[in-house]
Amino acid sequence: MIRVLLVDDQRLVRAGFRSILDGEDDITVVAEAADGREALQAAHEHRPDVVLMDIRMPVLDGLTATRHLLDDPAVATKVVILTTFDLDEDVYGALRAGASGFLVKDTEPEELIHAVRVVARGDALLAPSITRRLISEFASRVSRPAPSPALDRLTEREREVLTLVAAGLSNDEIARELTLSPATAKTHVSRIMTKTGARDRAQLVVLAYESGAVTPRWLTP
Repeated sequence: MIRVLLVDDQRLVRAGFRSILDGEDDITVVAEAADGREALQAAHEHRPDVVLMDIRMPVLDGLTATRHLLDDPAVATKVVILTTFDLDEDVYGALRAGASGFLVKDTEPEELIHAVRVVARGDALLAPSITRRLISEFASRVSRPAPSPALDRLTEREREVLTLVAAGLSNDEIARELTLSPATAKTHVSRIMTKTGARDRAQLVVLAYESGAVTPRWLTP
């Protein structure tokens, strides 16, 4: 059973999400919170597998709460950011902090359910067209990309895989692109995460753009 914590300052939003998620046999909403401080308390008390976290809330905002949660080894949870705008600098900050992805609040019910399941099993919620655009938009504001020493430890093949991860490809798609087995592609991605210290695929994408390993398309000569 996937345990979910809903965090949003609007009761109607929480009620709507709860009604959708509690209708699934493999998902249960274990708690709700109206601000980031309540979210931290509820996460410690209920130990959710997935937290659906609003960005803009009173008392303690969702970005700060996300950082606290993901820096706390006592709380092994995944965070999905809820936002009204897909191109949002705070969402970018949350992905940098280790959030596993984000959803716009008017998402379809089946997309919400799929997101919870994807993140719960340890994958990043990367909608390629939106997530890549979001990350490249804000990474492009870095005037001088800072090469990451962690990337120096990657093999040539692992660099190829990182580029494809940054393009939003799944393990199966990477396998087809590089003529590998899906298991081998998954192993490469796991090794890249270990070598770079990335929490998941979302952080790998951020790292690829911010280090200059991948250049936003419109900046390429």
